[in-house]
Amino acid sequence: MAQSELSNTLRLKRLGIDTLQEAVIYMRRDCHVCRSEGFSARARIRVNAGDGSIIATLNFIDSDLLAPGEASLSEPAWILLGAEEGGQVSVAHARSLDSLSSVRAKVYGEKFTDGALRNIVVDIVEGRYSDIHLSSFITACAARSLDDGEILGLTRAMISAGQRLDWGAAPIVDKHCVGGLPGNRTTPIIVAIVAASGLTMPKTSSRAITSPAGTADTMATLAPVDLDLRAMRRVVEKEGGCVVWGGAVDLSPADDTLIRVERALDIDSEGQLVASVLSKKAAAGSTHLVLDLPVGPTAKVRSKADAASLSAHLLTTARALGINTTALQSDGRQPVGRGIGPALEARDVLAVLQCEASAPQDLRDRAATLAGALLELSGGAAAGAGVAKAIAALDNGGAWDKFQAICEAQGGMRTPPISRHQRPIVSERAGRINAIDNRRLATAAKLAGAPDAKAAGLELHAALGQQVEISEPLFTLHAETPGELAYALDYIESHPPILEIELLQ
Repeated sequence: MAQSELSNTLRLKRLGIDTLQEAVIYMRRDCHVCRSEGFSARARIRVNAGDGSIIATLNFIDSDLLAPGEASLSEPAWILLGAEEGGQVSVAHARSLDSLSSVRAKVYGEKFTDGALRNIVVDIVEGRYSDIHLSSFITACAARSLDDGEILGLTRAMISAGQRLDWGAAPIVDKHCVGGLPGNRTTPIIVAIVAASGLTMPKTSSRAITSPAGTADTMATLAPVDLDLRAMRRVVEKEGGCVVWGGAVDLSPADDTLIRVERALDIDSEGQLVASVLSKKAAAGSTHLVLDLPVGPTAKVRSKADAASLSAHLLTTARALGINTTALQSDGRQPVGRGIGPALEARDVLAVLQCEASAPQDLRDRAATLAGALLELSGGAAAGAGVAKAIAALDNGGAWDKFQAICEAQGGMRTPPISRHQRPIVSERAGRINAIDNRRLATAAKLAGAPDAKAAGLELHAALGQQVEISEPLFTLHAETPGELAYALDYIESHPPILEIELLQ
């Protein structure tokens, strides 16, 4: 047999298989490399091409889709490796995943050490954890809650695995909402207010985890958000603020990998939430931080006791990292604003910044409250004067001017898209709305296509305490395809009403 046939080198053929962000290599089951190396399906394989190297999960092909001596990669793997059609790759077993033993130990009740967490995070960032491994780590952290020491250890490990910004001055301010409340897109408004008030707010945001839209999803309908560090720094130095996707600037890179799998599992545990939030803030150079904790029966934080526990973990970890932080509990019984979904939330943001008469008042009020707290915390306003200063920035047009300037600096302002298919959901009885299920409202928006379909989601027309009549629209579904609209409608029709209506006496 020729020496070339015994080598671990294969020729690449592009099949165009999209696996979201998972790196996969496809090989024939009868491939000479598989036989010689003893590869099995789902094995973790190191793939080398030129100076590039990745870890990928092996999937077998039992057809002539690949010729002998050929291999293929999933689309994310092509990009990560920088490979070319027809190019050659060499493959070998990945080294043993020793850090996984610490995950198994956690499953059985042992605590993570700082060293174990550092090793786990390094392996995650290097792509050595498959989605199955990531799922086991996330589930272990959720089922066996992390204590303050483990949370701090995980946070520091996530910070050290990526880049860390130094702006050379203080204060550097930030705000974060723990989530679980549809709409509530205050961040772009707050950045505009704070930057217009002379403070520096280099805001890095996440895409959706379990919600119909994250701040980065919404902002992406208004301006580019995939800025690298150099571009981000240029925007901030020019305008005093930005709203960019954290995954594009390599700040706490393990966080975005974990978020992708958390989203699929619909799990967002308290310890990992704290590490996720504060690793990004510390890596971005934040010195002053305001946290928004919406509390409600169908929000992420269900009770005041849960809010107190989460707040304590956040504040303890923030203090250990040297970040001056305050946490505010807010009303999480119903969505904030009218839009739920990237483009629909963006339209609410624009309405508030442009001071339109029809702008959602609750979104304006909440943004002003949080911006005011941030101004006071950082010395940008006297105690008790922050909200008034924030409102003035909205009313005098300064915040709107600053937001436009930030969008232009990030690559140009965009017009949010409009959905092709819309369907109102009407009340089946007359009465007063006494409860809104945030989770099922978010589920309906996601089934309609949000956040991947940017114009999809829903627009809310009713609020707690409001009286409605029979056939009055409660909310309108927005979808980009008939199939997604039908999917959301089927969910709504097969479950109890999302808005609970009490009959009037």
